[in-house]
Amino acid sequence: MNSPRRTARIAGWFFIATFVTSIPAAFYFYEPVLEHADYIVGAGADTRVAVGAFLEVLLAIANIGTAVVLFPIIRRQSEAISLGYVAARVVESTIIAVGIVSVLSVLTLQQDLAAATDTDRASLLTAGRSLVAFHDWTFLLGPGLIAGLANGLMLGYLMYRSGLVPRGMTLLGLIGGPLVFASGIAVLLGAYDQVSAWSAIATIPEFAWELSLGIYLVVKGFRPAPILADNRTESGGRHRDGELGIPVPRASAAPSTQSAERP
Repeated sequence: MNSPRRTARIAGWFFIATFVTSIPAAFYFYEPVLEHADYIVGAGADTRVAVGAFLEVLLAIANIGTAVVLFPIIRRQSEAISLGYVAARVVESTIIAVGIVSVLSVLTLQQDLAAATDTDRASLLTAGRSLVAFHDWTFLLGPGLIAGLANGLMLGYLMYRSGLVPRGMTLLGLIGGPLVFASGIAVLLGAYDQVSAWSAIATIPEFAWELSLGIYLVVKGFRPAPILADNRTESGGRHRDGELGIPVPRASAAPSTQSAERP
């Protein structure tokens, strides 16, 4: 198996891992703490919530893995955008990690204080709701806004221009990324709730883009493209950034070995 094929397969599995970890965590394992306001003052499903937190840790790792594995390939198309993509995925994973801490804080309060006889129930409920609200905002900013820019616009553009995957597929990202970002802004401004029909509809193209990309990379790998055969960037040579108007370094002319003629 050659290096590009191996790179594509690893990146594809990382993309699939983001679905395998994020969906069960959000819709099943976190359900007791996110959907039940009195979880913090009762006997909760501690192990279930802890498993959800572990899955989100794996999600953060998989997010960074998609960018790090693809970077040596996509940097040949545009090093500037590729660096931006890696940075955006790191920021997204950092925000996810902050959300994990908020959920685990609810779990700790539930275990340590809920059973105490002198505990102020109202104060615990307020603290729990605050931490859950904090987690909800991290979900909007990380997997919502930043993921739309990173996976949708940045990676979609790089894949479209490079031809590493079918360009029709990349249109899902180029359309879905702005939709997810715009939907997140709408939620931020109070146009509609984060969990709503409008938000779900806006997520469909981006969801289809990331899932189809992961499956395609695992099954078929990269399509034949000029950047796979272009090894000049490995030795510090020319990139394709000039397509965005970024100056492209040119090789300096070799000095003449002949002395100028004298009259």
